[in-house]
Amino acid sequence: MIDHVIFERLRDLGAGEFEHLNGTLLSHLIGTHDLLHRWGANEVLCKAGLYHAVYGTDGYDGKLLALNERLQIQKLVGSESEEVIYMYCACDRDFFWPQFGMVKNPVFRNRFSCEEYVLANDALKKFCELTAANELEIAGGSTQFIDQYGAGLRSLSMRMKPYLSNPAYDFFIQTLGEANG
Repeated sequence: MIDHVIFERLRDLGAGEFEHLNGTLLSHLIGTHDLLHRWGANEVLCKAGLYHAVYGTDGYDGKLLALNERLQIQKLVGSESEEVIYMYCACDRDFFWPQFGMVKNPVFRNRFSCEEYVLANDALKKFCELTAANELEIAGGSTQFIDQYGAGLRSLSMRMKPYLSNPAYDFFIQTLGEANG
């Protein structure tokens, strides 16, 4: 269940007005939260799923708040959830994603600060689970998205498999099919 106060704050921030691939940003954020919840993610990760694009992402330019307003989100969802949200929004995907399956400890690049560092294993798992929920929520509503990005996402799911929960990985396969080769 989504906390009413947390949900209403998203609406107040205008998430229902931002266009997203399959509708509004609000519907995408709720769908991402719901996938994480269905997969058995803890409350910290589910809250992060609900706010995962609040500062904009490497794949979505729209943002609901500026980085100097992080404290608002920390107070609303808790500092642990906000850390996951910030990490997700800060990820330089073109730098980070290709490293999965290629190196033992992928190096994360923060697109806001340009810092590079290795994430702790728990943070890496949360990042991968949230990535899976985000991408699969979009894929679930768009055959065009699957046609365009499915092969790359199948490859990413195989390379992220050690960091994904079984339900998340199984949903990747169910939604996108097995990766070839």
